Amino acid sequence: MLTVTHLSKRHPNAARAVFDELAFAVAAGEIVALVGESGVGKSTLLNCIAGLEPADRGAILIGREAQDIVRLDETARAALRAASIGFVFQAFHVLPTLTVAQNIAVPLLLSGVAPGEHPARIEALLARVGLAGFAQRWPPSLSGGELQRVAIARALVHRPALILADEPTGNLDPRTADEVLALLLERVREEHTSALIVTHSQHVAQRCDRILTLTPEGLQ
Repeated sequence: MLTVTHLSKRHPNAARAVFDELAFAVAAGEIVALVGESGVGKSTLLNCIAGLEPADRGAILIGREAQDIVRLDETARAALRAASIGFVFQAFHVLPTLTVAQNIAVPLLLSGVAPGEHPARIEALLARVGLAGFAQRWPPSLSGGELQRVAIARALVHRPALILADEPTGNLDPRTADEVLALLLERVREEHTSALIVTHSQHVAQRCDRILTLTPEGLQ
């Protein structure tokens, strides 16, 4: 579901590349942890994979059709993100002025899923993430763990090929973090998608299928 080859990125006027000649793959159904010291470029790599930052060189092939997001224009990149990528962030990014159901519906709207399908998909995922009956709740009334469960449902609702998660348990207390991590891994596997999870936590990393370590010298 994800193949990265010869990927290089340098910030303007920087003395050295953020990363150079990276190459790795995430297989269908595989959950891979990406670890490394702060500032080594993990979030930049995630942004390049999502097409949110341009790579200087290399290829990033996403989904069953292996589209290279590096070579697409902005309109095509946005379409590929909408159809094939789901995001889970440390800070949740759940919109406070939308209900839970409306937040989860955003990827469905962006990917062109027929509106008649929205309620059933949303209710089914809410049940699977332990939030049955929360559809009309407002985000400010939810706990951090509940907000991250909404974010997981939102990431999976359009059935993407790839989940990109950036420190998905970083803002949660240890007990809630364990519950949310188990839920994320379970739901990703149930939906037969793939995931790349950036984390500082060895506990999170050890729960994944494989660990990649990003260093200034490259991937290990």
